[in-house]
Amino acid sequence: MNEKNSKRRYIVPFIVLAIIAVLALLPVNHDTLISEKLEISHADTSWMLIASALVFLMTPGLAFFYGGMVRYKNLVSTLLQSFITLGIISVIWIVVGFSLAFGESIGGIIGNPATFILFKNVGFAPNPDFAGTIPFALFAVFQLKFAIITPALITGGIAERIRFSSLMLFIVLFTLCIYAPLAHWTWHPEGFLRQWGVLDFAGGTVVHISAGFAALSGALFLGKRNDGEESSPTNIPYILLGAGLLWFGWFGFNAGSALAADGIAVSAFLNTNLASATAMITWVLTDGARGKKRSSVGAAVGAVVGLVAITPAAGFVTVGQSIFIGFAASLASYAAVRLKPRSSIDDTLDVFPCHGIGGIVGMLLTGVFAKDVGLLYGDPTTFLFHLLALVIVSIFTFGGSYLLYKLTNLILPMRVTELQEKRGLDITQHGEKATDTEFSY
Repeated sequence: MNEKNSKRRYIVPFIVLAIIAVLALLPVNHDTLISEKLEISHADTSWMLIASALVFLMTPGLAFFYGGMVRYKNLVSTLLQSFITLGIISVIWIVVGFSLAFGESIGGIIGNPATFILFKNVGFAPNPDFAGTIPFALFAVFQLKFAIITPALITGGIAERIRFSSLMLFIVLFTLCIYAPLAHWTWHPEGFLRQWGVLDFAGGTVVHISAGFAALSGALFLGKRNDGEESSPTNIPYILLGAGLLWFGWFGFNAGSALAADGIAVSAFLNTNLASATAMITWVLTDGARGKKRSSVGAAVGAVVGLVAITPAAGFVTVGQSIFIGFAASLASYAAVRLKPRSSIDDTLDVFPCHGIGGIVGMLLTGVFAKDVGLLYGDPTTFLFHLLALVIVSIFTFGGSYLLYKLTNLILPMRVTELQEKRGLDITQHGEKATDTEFSY
């Protein structure tokens, strides 16, 4: 594409952003939609500010985690594909994303886009429908961090062959058409999954299962990489650094989802650490039992799988149950990773085997172990609704994402050319290299 056409491609989104910037200057009512002011808990507010910052850190952590796994010629591109979501989704969420997810419910399916458009009615008093002890704006910001990392997770499944401009468009469409409705179904008081009693403490369904199926459909839509080069990690220290940042940030992800500095937050914090530790050890020991060397990459991946699996259950289960969840999810994801090469699916960084399968295991075991309402306590209702929800969410996220890939491809071709793929996305998409020194691993 020549320089003139390349410039033209960015004119429309630039104009849209300029219009948003101008509209944001208009006076907006920032009072919450409640009749009486509730008292803010300073302890809860302090904790949620910290938790929001921790979840923010997960996206740069994911960038390093993914970046270390790809080939050197795609390192910068892969880092940026995660990092760019911090900017894109922050704007989209304020404009209309939060309203679609948490606005006045339309049939339990989607929020009214006018309720909180441009953060109208999102003020600094608590809102009892969502978080009764912290400013409503803080709740919205905390939820923003979840919306940011979800499309970032998807990029691992389609890495090393996607055009950057097309990816940016897909990220917007996915957030508005897939993520926001799913968050509404699950977390809005009137969402139909929540009305059914489906439990998702911190995003196992909304974030990880949706990202896993979206990555799977993207890998199928784009097809295999065709540069003929062997795929191996570029920078293993980056992988360990990324996994460590993810583990650290996940304490805000899960414990912060209690929305208060209380015993549930402590329980979620403890369960998060134990499930991840168990999954990491299980992955390493499984490698050893199969006669393989215990790799640092395997340890990092196992830890992340444990974090994924405990996410829907973190505030609902006991310490012992969290250990079992980490163990079971690690074995399931390990098996899925081992089976993937036998298929024709090129999920570059194993997003579906790790996040999709890990999220599914966590979701189902939440229905088994959830305090008082799980299958273990003699009530099959919650577990059966979890099974039904899994079917609905799987079809919606996989099929919906596939349609969005097709729509995006009609507007902007999604796949780079064969020559661009061979040269690497760092140079062809961004005109940059990770370092000035040429080297390979």
